Amino acid sequence: MQISVEEALEKLKGSDKLFVELFKHGTLAVEIYKPVNKDNQQPHTRDEVYIVMAGSGNFYADGKNYTFTAGDFLFVAAGAEHRFENFSDDFCTWVIFYGPPGGEAAIVK
Repeated sequence: MQISVEEALEKLKGSDKLFVELFKHGTLAVEIYKPVNKDNQQPHTRDEVYIVMAGSGNFYADGKNYTFTAGDFLFVAAGAEHRFENFSDDFCTWVIFYGPPGGEAAIVK
């Protein structure tokens, strides 16, 4: 299985949403996300990884701020408040959800 950046962007372009699910297998779901001007995300029920495809900006997650650029890896635990801020117009990211509702921390003791 392979999904190119170009293919992902084309699927997103063909939708009327800011994100599109591209792959699903078990608890794993892969999306592309490209917010416009503002990121209005709410906390998610599962753990989440972002791998920035293009662009740069700031990322707020669970009380901390990070600067990101293309290629960076960002992790967000289930339920954590997070959002992209001050991002460039070309910003887009892979989004990877995995694990059970409540996140893996809920089952790892």
